[in-house]
Amino acid sequence: MIVLGLTGSIGMGKSTTAKMFAEAGVPVHDSDEAVHRLYAGKAAPLVEAAFPGTTRSGAVDRAALAERVLGDAPALKRLEAIIHPLVRADADAFLAEHRAAGAPLAVLDIPLLFETGGRDRVDKVVVVTAPPEVQRARVLARPGMNEEKLASILARQVPDAEKRRRADFVIDTGQGFDAARAAVKAIIAELVVDKAARPG
Repeated sequence: MIVLGLTGSIGMGKSTTAKMFAEAGVPVHDSDEAVHRLYAGKAAPLVEAAFPGTTRSGAVDRAALAERVLGDAPALKRLEAIIHPLVRADADAFLAEHRAAGAPLAVLDIPLLFETGGRDRVDKVVVVTAPPEVQRARVLARPGMNEEKLASILARQVPDAEKRRRADFVIDTGQGFDAARAAVKAIIAELVVDKAARPG
């Protein structure tokens, strides 16, 4: 089974692209969705122990937690030390399940793939990108987002140009849904169909 890492900076269209892989029949593990599940389950007591008062009714209150860690590098590192191993274990179980089922390809949707050393966990990397003005407009349209928060998030991410340089495939979501969908299908064809057609 080929493991494809899907990543991209904030506002680049990664979640939409992940859905396109899923619609094409490829199993997709969504790290953000895994975090949501973990925040409502096994991560909650660990987060509460590290950051008292950030959980409500046994689940992490994301707004309260964000207030506690955003702009505080040591606190963010503490949170990542709790969450990243749990998400990784969740992804490993997902891969084992689909490998056993004989899936030829699976996608790990990892927002901070390069930032967290995730490159060694995947065979190939797809980076989603878009022009800076498109990215900015998308992010600032989100509830509760402002220029300061965007700057803080981008400061922690590997620059888009560097991500594109290190990618095996690049999908430009600024060209619209149809172009992105066509790029997804081309990548699947190259990794699955072409591989199946090759001798040996």
